[in-house]
Amino acid sequence: MNTEHLNSLSLDELWTLHQQVAASLAQKLLLQKARLEERLVKIGLADEAKQFDRKRRPYPPVRPKYCNPKNPAETWSGRGRLPRWLRPQLRGGRKLDDFLINHASR
Repeated sequence: MNTEHLNSLSLDELWTLHQQVAASLAQKLLLQKARLEERLVKIGLADEAKQFDRKRRPYPPVRPKYCNPKNPAETWSGRGRLPRWLRPQLRGGRKLDDFLINHASR
């Protein structure tokens, strides 16, 4: 598709195109999945493929461990990526322990 044509479309037209593409992709993915499952049944591996349909184990919520002193609403549990508010503070020489939340006072 020509990108000049896309640039000339209005926002409503682009959104309609997006919805059509998403619907078409979903339909094709379902069709492909059905074909693959049919092939698995034919070769006798359908039961083994079902083993991977497990749900993730639910994890308990993790309480925040660190807090932004400038904005106490911004917290971090200590898991995952460093939040944006914490990176420059650490680069500036502060330590992670400076941002610990005192849970005894809460």
